[in-house]
Amino acid sequence: MRGSATVITSTQAPRRTRIQVEKRELILEAALEVFSTNGFRGSTIDQIAEAAGMSKPNLLYYFRRKEDIHETLMERLLETWLAPLRELDDIGDPMTELRSYIRRKLEMARDFPRESRLFANEILQGAPRIMPLLAGELKTLVDEKAAVIKGWMRAGKIARTDPWHLIFAIWATTQHYADFDVQVRAVLGPNRGGDGRFEDAARFLEQLFLDGLKPNG
Repeated sequence: MRGSATVITSTQAPRRTRIQVEKRELILEAALEVFSTNGFRGSTIDQIAEAAGMSKPNLLYYFRRKEDIHETLMERLLETWLAPLRELDDIGDPMTELRSYIRRKLEMARDFPRESRLFANEILQGAPRIMPLLAGELKTLVDEKAAVIKGWMRAGKIARTDPWHLIFAIWATTQHYADFDVQVRAVLGPNRGGDGRFEDAARFLEQLFLDGLKPNG
């Protein structure tokens, strides 16, 4: 009796070559610049192709639609943006953990201003392309870390406050230095508007938040 042949199929996507990986990264870097400057609606495939130094047909070989490029960038952005919050450790000293979080967020404002503007543009449009991520992964993480902060409050390690609004306030004050960088530098002037502005901001925000969170008595 002859055995029946076994057909083996794979659902895995084929591995990309080094050149394909490099081309995708080139496109994403160009798209980040275009999207963060013009917003999603004001950006076109032609603009991204020009910024990447390639033809439109060549770009479309790697990404079929503008939406696919934007989605890839937003997924990467959220993964990077949420990493500092994920590291907030419930067994650590609250003041040390919060100081580190503030510092990390300011470092990201300094090092990833285009990503911050890309995210802000999406939110200002009503988050039409990332609402499932905001209502799902982001909400779950924030709720989890709010519970950590509540635990510190119950233990008397920090003053009682609303943990969700505390997280929002840290987001707002740190990301301001990315989203409104031109304004910050203009107002601070040439003597204070250099790279030292981030260290000045860190010291101020540490004082603002951590002094306000010291437990009573």
